Amino acid sequence: MVLEQAAPLLCAGVTVYSPLRQFGLNVSGLRGGILGLGGVGHMGVKIAKAMEHHVTVISSSDKKRVEAMEHIGADEYLISSDATKMQEAADSLDYIIDTVPVVHPLEPYLSLLKLDGKLILMGAINDPLQFVSPMLMLGRKTITGSFVGSMKETEEMLEFCKEKGLKTMIEVVKMEYINTAFERLEKNDVRYRFVVDVAASNLHQ
Repeated sequence: MVLEQAAPLLCAGVTVYSPLRQFGLNVSGLRGGILGLGGVGHMGVKIAKAMEHHVTVISSSDKKRVEAMEHIGADEYLISSDATKMQEAADSLDYIIDTVPVVHPLEPYLSLLKLDGKLILMGAINDPLQFVSPMLMLGRKTITGSFVGSMKETEEMLEFCKEKGLKTMIEVVKMEYINTAFERLEKNDVRYRFVVDVAASNLHQ
């Protein structure tokens, strides 16, 4: 594994690997959803596909469809504002990894889950989220959360990614580019992690 892959895998990699393992979802044949295609979400697609899951990316717009399906390997792409497609996808997923870090409704995504399905929250949100309880009760569905993982899970994840040849999508930059990198981060203009190459940087400017 090349050195620049280490930090992104120790962040996004273990963040999505841990709940799949902890909740017994690291078996083949499941149907999973990844809500939000960013730094964590794109690794969610890759790791779930490597576990032989059928993976649907769920997004608010169509702009990442080609990237999700042709470059990252998702099987399906679902736009959350398309009521017809959302209805057609109801009760179809075993789990959804929700990486969205801002307030958003949970009910549209709970409706996509099968009996005993799990909605796994991974975006840190400081405001209350709301849902109506029958959405959970009628399908024995679960809302849960996860944040990074243990040392053992980290070791397992690194070995898993090595075995499956998984890599994060990154941009390697030098320290002198750091201000521009921050400006691009504010515009959500990075796919999907910046990695700073300190050794190759001019630190004496």
